[in-house]
Amino acid sequence: MEVVGKADPALGTRLADAIDESRPEVVVDFSVPDAVFDNAMRCLERGVHVVVGTTGMKDEQVRELGAGAARGSANCFIAPNFAIGAVLMMEASKLVAHHMPDCEIVELHHEQKLDAPSGTAKRTAELIAAETGRAEPPIHSIRLPGLVAHQEVVFGGLGQTLTIRHDSIARESFMPGVLLAVRKVGELDGLVVGLENLL
Repeated sequence: MEVVGKADPALGTRLADAIDESRPEVVVDFSVPDAVFDNAMRCLERGVHVVVGTTGMKDEQVRELGAGAARGSANCFIAPNFAIGAVLMMEASKLVAHHMPDCEIVELHHEQKLDAPSGTAKRTAELIAAETGRAEPPIHSIRLPGLVAHQEVVFGGLGQTLTIRHDSIARESFMPGVLLAVRKVGELDGLVVGLENLL
């Protein structure tokens, strides 16, 4: 995995032990939905900033992380997607939604992705709904071998359509955003969601 190659973690070590032994400033979590909340809370409780790239947490868990960050001395940063192009796709979708509010989202990922719809698709739907004041657009999820991470937002209007699409064809696409988050998380205030807030 690309993050493992860059971060060189102590594999096979319990997170609490790794934190206690190495005293890191930042922990990056790309684990699984069942573990990410407990991992992030453990970091915050120990005063370690945490960057979360694992999607699938419930809204109440995110709120609890915000409360945990507010109580302590560490920050929590969560990004549904670390690819800069994916963030630009979401920002462009917000702009288009003002003029063409009717849209649907199609997200396509590898067959081992555990959550559906993806965090990126859910975040895109939330952002579009916040911009338009309408209900979140429908999301269609596809899981197939050969895919990495892909999403398109299809807007429809009178006699026309507009599609905004982003493709991560290799996991390296996430690394600039991960490194940006690692560098910036210590400067944040509590919980921040979305890479657009760091760009």
